[in-house]
Amino acid sequence: MTDAKFTVVRLAVEGDKFELLVKPDPALEYKLGKRSDISSVLVSDEVYSDANKGSRASTEKLMKHFKTADQLEVAKQIMARGELNLTTDQRRKMVEEKRKQIVSYIHQSFVDPKTHVPHPIMRIEAAMEQARVSIDPHKRAEDQAKDVVDALRVILPLKSETVKLIVKVPPQFAGQSYSAIKGAGELKGEEWLSDGSLRVVIEMNASLRGTFIDRLGSVTKGSAEVKEG
Repeated sequence: MTDAKFTVVRLAVEGDKFELLVKPDPALEYKLGKRSDISSVLVSDEVYSDANKGSRASTEKLMKHFKTADQLEVAKQIMARGELNLTTDQRRKMVEEKRKQIVSYIHQSFVDPKTHVPHPIMRIEAAMEQARVSIDPHKRAEDQAKDVVDALRVILPLKSETVKLIVKVPPQFAGQSYSAIKGAGELKGEEWLSDGSLRVVIEMNASLRGTFIDRLGSVTKGSAEVKEG
């Protein structure tokens, strides 16, 4: 039950199958996070157990697996967790998008052990081509990264390094700096001092240290104190 006008998203949960009829290009945009309106993706808001036969999923099974019988809410969950039946062109686009995400992840998470700085993105891309790395368009980039890194290590020296920083931000910038600090790594400790200033201990990938310090300096107008712990 597929043609150029629509395709299927499938999800299996504990042996039960659920399917949606969707518009190919809008559905791919939704999967890639480029579209948020679920109704613009669906050909029909019906949830099927078998779209080819026109068999609808029962309310009981929707409640069992999705905790709601609301078709649009169920559709959102199926779109998030299910597998989109891709056209050839869509598969190529999705693989390319996932490849970029993996390259970005490696660039941000690993360094050259000799220089302690990240490899250039173009160098990582070239190594992936040389290693003939296979990309799964449906699998999260972070989940594929380990296998990709293992394949690249015979070509490209890669090391994951972390650094622990002790950061102190003066009172007038403490509030606005908190989100920037928290999003940069793993907080190991935080303390709001009596004068209103903020002191945190944060651990992050070593390759992100320079970017973090620059960003924090911009937010605090250079008044933050940063030292390695």
